[in-house]
Amino acid sequence: MNLLKNAAALAALIGFAWIAIGSPARADVKDYEFQLVQSQVKTGDGGIVAVRLVNKKTGKPVLDAVIFAKRIDMAPDGMPTMEAPIELLPSTEPGIYRFKTNLSMVGGWQLSLGAKVQGETGTVESKLVLKATR
Repeated sequence: MNLLKNAAALAALIGFAWIAIGSPARADVKDYEFQLVQSQVKTGDGGIVAVRLVNKKTGKPVLDAVIFAKRIDMAPDGMPTMEAPIELLPSTEPGIYRFKTNLSMVGGWQLSLGAKVQGETGTVESKLVLKATR
């Protein structure tokens, strides 16, 4: 009888272990955010905007995210149709994503990003406001 109880307990433990292994804890895309490295950028060709992507729960940078959507416009100053070209550059630091742009006017600019984080479902989306200066 004791042997049957022990076998049943062992089977239950193995079952719980398989459930735990089969369903790893995942973060949610809401647990990630883009942050501006600097809130000001110079106007003109060659302006660089740098952002970091972090896991808000751990504070750790997110490496190798795939940025598939990027846009920069003057929505903060009431001119959302005033866009500037923006190009993703190679990263120089882990978790830092850099963009080359040509901001034509001094004022408020909005950087809109969409990214996929490896191993997560859904899209990390962000709208960051920065200031263009001379």
